[in-house]
Amino acid sequence: MAAPCERRGRADHMKPEEYSRRQTELAGWPVTIETYRLGDVYYCTISNVDPGARFARAEGPTREAAEQQATEKATRYLGQTRKFDVKR
Repeated sequence: MAAPCERRGRADHMKPEEYSRRQTELAGWPVTIETYRLGDVYYCTISNVDPGARFARAEGPTREAAEQQATEKATRYLGQTRKFDVKR
């Protein structure tokens, strides 16, 4: 049985390149945006800063395309999230 990477037409020795990680705010929420390239495809994941749950992913032919798609998904998801004011 072929390794998972080989089944998708990728070699086992591929490593992430052009990796970047930054924190920003989307729809009023602090998030972490991670982007990297495997072969000819860029991948982007967006996660909540606390607790670090990944909730949006995308891939594209360029870094900008992958980040744009992931950001659109994340903004849509975060816009549906309710926030409660906690008074202490």
